Amino acid sequence: MHTINDKLDKVTARMSAAAQAAGRPPESVQLIAVSKTHPAEAIETAYHWGQRHFGENYLQEALDKRAALSHLDNLQWHFIGPIQSNKSRQIAENFDWVHTIDREKIARRLSDQRPDALPPLQVCLQVNIDDEHSKSGVALDELPALAQSVWSLPRLQLRGLMAIPAPSADPERQRAAFARLREALDLLNAGAPAALDTLSMGMSGDLEAAIAEGATLVRVGTDIFGPRMPKSTP
Repeated sequence: MHTINDKLDKVTARMSAAAQAAGRPPESVQLIAVSKTHPAEAIETAYHWGQRHFGENYLQEALDKRAALSHLDNLQWHFIGPIQSNKSRQIAENFDWVHTIDREKIARRLSDQRPDALPPLQVCLQVNIDDEHSKSGVALDELPALAQSVWSLPRLQLRGLMAIPAPSADPERQRAAFARLREALDLLNAGAPAALDTLSMGMSGDLEAAIAEGATLVRVGTDIFGPRMPKSTP
């Protein structure tokens, strides 16, 4: 059985090879280990192997893990799930990054509820890159207006864009979707008050295509922690 350490090594080797193939330094891509439904002990194992960035989809599960791992230093917590208005305060108070802002109301709540004692919340706008009805995310034609709204919020720092393209095993289709997100970031940067430097895209099955198209954050769960465990509560 492969251990979490072995799996981390394999994922980072894939990332490094993909970056080098794209003519990029390996350190230009950061791994977010997505530990949803897996226990805090799995995160601690990855931590002792050098992993510091962790992604969570479910708020209460993430809060429980934060409490269990409070003895560890320099953890970076990324919220990568849908955001409900009644949970925005706890997200604003407990996370370093949020990847899933897709409407102004949620962005404004996160900014208003971010404690002054903490640095600004690092955020990405989630784009529905393939116009899928079942997925969250702002439409490409509505993205500039949302970005303008988020730039005006004092307790948020807009870093870039995030997307979860429609599943495909075809590397060319994968790259085409990621290229659309990269082009959207380039367009925003043409009029941005501060440079946007983040593309959060790519998971276990398509991280090579994402890195080839400029991903700076990749979100990998299954290939590190194994299949998702049964979840009893949201």
